[in-house]
Amino acid sequence: MNLQAPHGAVISIGNFDGVHVGHRALLSRMTALARESGAPAAVVTFFPPAKVFFTGTDYLSTAEEKLLLLEEFAPDKVVVVPFDEDFRQTTKEEFLAALAALRPKAFVVGGDFRFGKGRAGSVSDLAELAPVEPFELVSLGGEPVGSSRVRELLAAGDVESANRLLGARYMAHGTVVKGAERGHTIGFPTANLRLSPRKALPPGVFAVTVDALGATFGGMANVGPRPTFPDDPPSLEVNLFDFAADLYGQAITVRFTAKLRDQVRFGSLDELKAQLAADEAAARRVLDLA
Repeated sequence: MNLQAPHGAVISIGNFDGVHVGHRALLSRMTALARESGAPAAVVTFFPPAKVFFTGTDYLSTAEEKLLLLEEFAPDKVVVVPFDEDFRQTTKEEFLAALAALRPKAFVVGGDFRFGKGRAGSVSDLAELAPVEPFELVSLGGEPVGSSRVRELLAAGDVESANRLLGARYMAHGTVVKGAERGHTIGFPTANLRLSPRKALPPGVFAVTVDALGATFGGMANVGPRPTFPDDPPSLEVNLFDFAADLYGQAITVRFTAKLRDQVRFGSLDELKAQLAADEAAARRVLDLA
């Protein structure tokens, strides 16, 4: 096992799925400690996250999304370790040897951090290599913050609560692909994102912002099956307000602000158009674009 990271770094290690407020506290401390000591900062993370690998649950962040989220903490290096069957067999001793080769300045990790085959390694093992600052679970409103809870909230469509635990708006980053183009015919053209089926997404209709072509736009997104067109596969499609450029093949980032409504099936295209107009007005109010 070879970790391509700078020597003498302050190192944070973890799954960091979603980069929630607990992760943010830990990563902020990594950055501060690195600056205080004049050392580089490095993040070692895994994709897919261990829980996703072992249980098949959906992930909050793709590898690319995780890199975008980690940029906020200005690490000098992010090492994304593929969590696969080969890595699963990595022993505690092999993992420690790879870290020791980096001559770490310090570690900043979760207090319950475990590593190596059979979860044999712990914070006390890291402490044999360098000083460790362990972080315990963060709570908000008496509720422990964790990636599993964020997934539950998203599954219920409660993006506002999920965003509070994340400390930022939930994001989906992907490439725009051609869809059925029905939106163009009814005056609400949409950008359809190509996303992994393992990406956790909240079902419903949402007020969103979209980073595209170097600018940010308000919009509304429909996520999940299309009740009016049940033969189509589930999707994330977003209508950008006051936007007319071609986005096919472009990478865009959608950030969820608030849920507008559940999905419903409409009896006619006229009913659908009327509801979409109402959705746009509601989204503009939420985004302060009215």
